[in-house]
Amino acid sequence: MESRTNYTCLIVDDEPPARDVLRRYIHQVPLLTLMGECTNAIQALTALKQQPIDLLFLDIQLPQLTGMELIGTLTQRPKIVLTTAFEHYAVQAFELDVTDYLVKPIRFERFLKSVSKALPDHKRSPMGQPLLAQQPETATDAFLYFRVERKMVKVFLRDLLYVESLKDYVKLHTTKVSIITKYAITALEAMLPGPSFLRVHRSFLVSLDKIDSFTCDQIAIGPHLIPIGNLYRQQALNLLNPT
Repeated sequence: MESRTNYTCLIVDDEPPARDVLRRYIHQVPLLTLMGECTNAIQALTALKQQPIDLLFLDIQLPQLTGMELIGTLTQRPKIVLTTAFEHYAVQAFELDVTDYLVKPIRFERFLKSVSKALPDHKRSPMGQPLLAQQPETATDAFLYFRVERKMVKVFLRDLLYVESLKDYVKLHTTKVSIITKYAITALEAMLPGPSFLRVHRSFLVSLDKIDSFTCDQIAIGPHLIPIGNLYRQQALNLLNPT
């Protein structure tokens, strides 16, 4: 695929819960644009003829025509990630030269790895839009892009102080600016490299090297006081004070 700012996706799955999961994951990745959903292979064939699709999330067990049979009918193929509840199709799947093979229930971290495989050019993009944090020679150069209104804003991880959840949005507090973007804090947690960033509350992620002080109940980063939630307290304190 050529380097650009957005990649189109199509979901093909006859199970509504499976489509719900993939839809939610796709919406959490700024580089991906969901173009549609199909419940069977016939609908998928029509959709693929009507519009260009870069990445196809394809269930194997479909009515009328299986996902693998659908692949065999395609003369021009998008990148394909097969999804299934069964592991025993793996060998057959990779014989079809698919990009990846996801076993349900699909974890977000595993979904991100599949997308990274499917879009290998995102790290070379002249637009500099990585899906995940870059892993350059020096960690201080790692960055992410976030969609803010109609533009993509670069955030170097070295500048990130903490992240605050605002329902369907997150507010990223950095040493330079604060930005608000539509993202789930759980999805962002999966993307940020550990152990540099720590979830200390259902609504807060902090950068460990920016912490000035802490108590059992809160963390201080400059003038900002971040609460430590009950569910995260023991893990956070063990990491902050390992002795």
